[in-house]
Amino acid sequence: MPGHPHAPPDWWAPRRRGWWVGVLFAVGSACFVVGPFPGFVHLVGAEADAAVFFAGSLFFTSAAALQYLDTAKADHVGRWAGAIQLAGTLFFNLSTGRALGAAAEDRLIWRPDAFGSVCFLVASGLAWYEVRNRGWALDWWIAAVNLAGSVFFGISAVAGYVVPATGDDLDLAAANVTTVLGALCFLAGAVLLLIAGARASASRPVRLETA
Repeated sequence: MPGHPHAPPDWWAPRRRGWWVGVLFAVGSACFVVGPFPGFVHLVGAEADAAVFFAGSLFFTSAAALQYLDTAKADHVGRWAGAIQLAGTLFFNLSTGRALGAAAEDRLIWRPDAFGSVCFLVASGLAWYEVRNRGWALDWWIAAVNLAGSVFFGISAVAGYVVPATGDDLDLAAANVTTVLGALCFLAGAVLLLIAGARASASRPVRLETA
């Protein structure tokens, strides 16, 4: 019997929720890639740079909210991962939003970043736990790079802690580098998510019209 024809890859799919999750995560990640670069700060100024971080956090939250809606039919672990990830993005909304009007970093601004990073670590760990036995499948890679990104963000939160006695960051250079590395991992995960969605759409059989 001849095989059933399949649809072409659906790279432009704004009607599909998963497509928006990938796009929004990609845009948010790009904001966190660009924001830490000293050259960008000098080009646009500190206030505009802070706005880029805040915008990136909003894209993260939008993507996480849509992804959480997809966990309604997921198992217990999947629902917890989606909820914890969404909570983490809200902590980043808080920290980056406070930084918009802050004269200087302080402990209150840093702490939500730490909480958000912990949420990302837990959510990414749960997501990887679900697919850990799937070898080198695409969903395994998505979970793995997102887990790596969460680890980098966690290191960034620690390195960016402002020491109360001096008012200086613990290690500003390390904080910036690990923020960029984490954001690049999240960007890779978003692109892989878009690829997975396109492959899924291409695997669906095409209904042929008959006379």
